[in-house]
Amino acid sequence: MVIESLDQALHILHIEDSPADQGLARIILRRAGLDCRIQTVDTLDALQQALQSQVFDLILADYHLPGFTALDAWALVAPLAQRPPFVLLSGAIGEAAAVDVMRLGMTDFLRKEDIARLPQVLTRAMEVHEARRAKKQAMAELALSQQRLAELTDHLQSSIEEERASIAREIHDDIGGSLTSVKFDLAWITRNTPADQPLHAHALSALEMLQLALGASQRIMMNLRPPVLDQGLVAAVQWLAEGFERRTGVAVQMRTSSAQIAASPEIQLVAYRCAQEAMTNIGKYAQASRVEIDLSDREGFLTLEVTDNGCGMTAAQREKPRSFGLRGLQERARTVDGWLDVSSQPGRGTSIIVSIPLPSH
Repeated sequence: MVIESLDQALHILHIEDSPADQGLARIILRRAGLDCRIQTVDTLDALQQALQSQVFDLILADYHLPGFTALDAWALVAPLAQRPPFVLLSGAIGEAAAVDVMRLGMTDFLRKEDIARLPQVLTRAMEVHEARRAKKQAMAELALSQQRLAELTDHLQSSIEEERASIAREIHDDIGGSLTSVKFDLAWITRNTPADQPLHAHALSALEMLQLALGASQRIMMNLRPPVLDQGLVAAVQWLAEGFERRTGVAVQMRTSSAQIAASPEIQLVAYRCAQEAMTNIGKYAQASRVEIDLSDREGFLTLEVTDNGCGMTAAQREKPRSFGLRGLQERARTVDGWLDVSSQPGRGTSIIVSIPLPSH
């Protein structure tokens, strides 16, 4: 049988003290059409020197050699950064012992009486080794891609928050200031115009519309970046809960471990945005009549739990392709080394828990 040769010559290190067995291995591999360069060693010192000076594609080893065994050889090969496949070729141990040594990480075992199968065993060992190498490389590339994605997410979230704060300042300083000035002018007109004049009625109407515009600008500014965050996370979440209860009529109960929670502005902002998104989802989809918010900083973690008694979610609903709300919360939590846990069953409500480690002081 002729085996299709590999793309380039295999550089094999053969650990064998028998010249006859060395020669037999060479002949069988050559007859099978495998292009091989074989270097033989029969002492541990020679093995160590060979490993230090060259890179081998495969190592073929007898089990018992003068003064050492394949286990001693493996102890030198195993720590290598680019460890080649290690095939045991021996007639001195049984199948059970061979399985035990392979559990250490060796690639394959072949009895010397079956040495005719050596080309197939080596070819398979190289294929397995290449598959493992490709898998390891793919996993490393995936990890790098995930890291870059996390860094991009962090950058995007930071950019979004910075832009929100900038827009909120512009609304407050420019639009809010201009609307307030117009309000003063309209108020002056209403005070200095007789009540029976059409101008008075138009000024009052304009003043009412202006008051609505001021309220809208205040609401937009608070949603973009509520100034209450400057008073701390507890106050901000409390303000969020009160606003939600006022708008929706859904009762909200909030519990906190302390009046003030010491955390960095980045952590507080992530926790606030998670609470905001959770409350928004409850208002849109949950059909709840009660919401509970627990906020604590015990045991070195900031924990936010938002629970409702609404309609709940199925696993399929949580994994919908365009369901970005919960994924957004997961990414937000990850930017500060936190994580998100969602527990929900249809008809039994939903609980969203965000946990963030607090740096030790």
